[in-house]
Amino acid sequence: MTGHQSLSFADAADLSRAPIDVTVVIDHLIHEADAAAPTSIGFPGAVDLDYGEVLTRLGNRLWNNIGDPTDLGGIAHTRVLERAVIAWVADTLAMPRDDRWGYVTTGGTEGNLSALHAAYRRHPSARVYYSTAAHYSIPKIVHLLGARGVVVNANPGGEMDYAHLAAQVRRRRRWPAIVVATAGTTLTEAVDDTASIRAVLDEHEVIGHLHVDAALSGIPLALDGQLRLDDGSGIGSIAISGHKFLGVPTPCGVVLNRESVRKYGNQIPYTDTLDTTITGSRCGLAAALLWHAIAALGHEGHRWRATQARRLAAYAVDQLTAVGWPAWRYPHAFTVVLPTPPEQVRKKWLLACDGAVSHLICMPGITHGQIDAFVADLAATAQPRLIPRPRPRPDGPPTPSRTS
Repeated sequence: MTGHQSLSFADAADLSRAPIDVTVVIDHLIHEADAAAPTSIGFPGAVDLDYGEVLTRLGNRLWNNIGDPTDLGGIAHTRVLERAVIAWVADTLAMPRDDRWGYVTTGGTEGNLSALHAAYRRHPSARVYYSTAAHYSIPKIVHLLGARGVVVNANPGGEMDYAHLAAQVRRRRRWPAIVVATAGTTLTEAVDDTASIRAVLDEHEVIGHLHVDAALSGIPLALDGQLRLDDGSGIGSIAISGHKFLGVPTPCGVVLNRESVRKYGNQIPYTDTLDTTITGSRCGLAAALLWHAIAALGHEGHRWRATQARRLAAYAVDQLTAVGWPAWRYPHAFTVVLPTPPEQVRKKWLLACDGAVSHLICMPGITHGQIDAFVADLAATAQPRLIPRPRPRPDGPPTPSRTS
C-alpha cells in the first residue's frame, strides 16, 4: 500500500491483518482529516488550542485516574490535575465551595448519566422531564436507569416550553421530579431558563432535582456570568464537555454534583479506592489536557476566545442575510441557524442538518475566510425559504436577530 489513494473504506477488513505499513495508514487518516478541516463548520469542536506538548510528554504511558478524584494513593495518575480542573470549573460556575463534588468524564453523556444516576438513587420514584430539544443521550439514560421519562415540548427556537412543563408536572405532582435543562441545545444553542423551571416545581410543591446539560455552552455562559449555580434556582448538578469549547483532542468532560445530594460509593479492596464514578478507571491524560487548557489561558483568555467566536457568528449572520439567506442566532451563541442548503453545498461543507433547518458553529479557530467561502457557495444557489424563528418570553432573552 503506497500513497494516500491506496487506502479506502473497502480496505477496512484488511487493516487488522499483518503485515501492514502502519505509517501509511496513519498518514492517510491525517491526510483525510486535514482535507476535511477547511469545510468542517457544523459541529462544536474548537480548533485553536495547541495540546502538542502535553501529548508529546504524557502520551506514551498509561495515566489511570482510578477511583475517586480525592484518592491519594497509587502511581501514574493525574488526580491532582483532575482536582484542579474540578475546582476551576466549579469556581467558574459559582458552585458553593462547601457543597461540590465532581470528576473528569468521557464526555457530556457520561456526565449526564452520572448526575441523573445520583439523582435517581435519591428519588427512585421520580419522573424525569426533558424537552424535545434535549440531547439524544437523555432518553437513552432514562431507559438505562429504568426510570419513567416525560417529554416536554420545546418552542421553535429550541427552548423548553414552561407552560407545557407545568402541565406535565401538574399531572404527576404526587411524584418527585428530575428535570433536565439544556444550556446549548444541539441545533440552535438555546438555553433553558432554570428559574422558570424552579418556579414550576415550587408552584406545584414538587420535590426533586434540577440537572443542567451544559455540554457546549456551560463554560462560555459561566465566563460571562450568565450561568451560575448560586442563582437561587437550585441547580443540583451540571455536565460540560471538554472537547467542545476547550477543544481537547479527545472526548472528555466534567460533571459536578452537589455534595449534599450525591451518595458515596463503596471502598474497593482490589484497588484500595473509593468507587464513586461511572467508569471506575478514567483517562488521566484527559484530565491533564483539560488542566493545560485552563492553566495556559485562565478565565480572561477563555473569555476572549468566547467573545471572538460570538463576533464571528454575528458576522456570519450578517453575511448570510446579505446574500438572501435568513440566518439567525441567539445573542450568546456561536451557532448560526439557516435553511438547509442545497445538496451540492452540503456535499462540500460539513453542516448539522435537521430537515429544513441546518446550522454552522463558529467555534474558536473557525476563520472569517471559511465563513466567506461558505457564503459565496450559498450565494451561487437558489434563494431559500424562510425558516421559523423563536419568539422571546416576555421576561426572557432578546429575540434572536440577524445582526445580534
